[in-house]
Amino acid sequence: MSASLTVSRVSKSYATRRGDVVALEDCSLHVEPGELHVIVGPSGCGKTTLLGAIAGFHDITEGEIRLDGELLCGTDVPQATPGADRVVVFQHCTLFPWRTVLDNVIYGPVVQGRLSRGDARELARERLRQAGLNGLEDRYPGELSSGTQRRVEIVRALVNEPRLLLLDEPFRGMDAITRGVMHEALLEFYDRAEATVLFITHDIEEAVFLGSRLSVMSARPGTVKATIEVDLPRPREITVRASARFGELETAVLREVQDEASRAFAVGDKEAA
Repeated sequence: MSASLTVSRVSKSYATRRGDVVALEDCSLHVEPGELHVIVGPSGCGKTTLLGAIAGFHDITEGEIRLDGELLCGTDVPQATPGADRVVVFQHCTLFPWRTVLDNVIYGPVVQGRLSRGDARELARERLRQAGLNGLEDRYPGELSSGTQRRVEIVRALVNEPRLLLLDEPFRGMDAITRGVMHEALLEFYDRAEATVLFITHDIEEAVFLGSRLSVMSARPGTVKATIEVDLPRPREITVRASARFGELETAVLREVQDEASRAFAVGDKEAA
């Protein structure tokens, strides 16, 4: 299931009423198969723009993006074709409110024709059980907490067996306790699954705790400023946050991000500041 991702010198600009905006410029990134790679940076630095280009939601202006060496988009094909090999979990809940948990989870493989409805239901029940969500199959999203909804969304994504799982600040807005529980749940999913994960966040502690490696993006126009190896043991337990090495990594990332936030503020980019 897992795949490598290579972003080579990608730029993205778009027109506004006040002129062209360069969201990404000469941005390069490589993610190894089976890696949980985190992109962190100040708001407005182009993190979500990059993820959207990988998913096929919009085009790029220059450069190319490849999955396992296969071209997704580039000079001759400026916009990638969305596909089941890349599944996105967004900031906000996208579960169908009129469908039960089980029907939400089986939706992808059934619609894609990969599995019969019976086989999809069997697989979904097993994945929900592994995620500690058994017993909720017949509940509706509105009956679940935000944290439980998010766990269902991740299960729904993984049932599609993507080669690349794209997570766009999926725990944003959660309280600290719920966020901590979700971090542990995601790492359990990751340790069990084979998918490559690209995780977008502006939270430095979250980035260090989750990532195998993390890339720091510059203020707009966004590019990868630094890539840092997160040499913390796996499986990763919550107690690692109290270690000296965790603190060292968090400080190193903070310095990189803070430099970019300060630079954005100095040039008047209120969104990035």
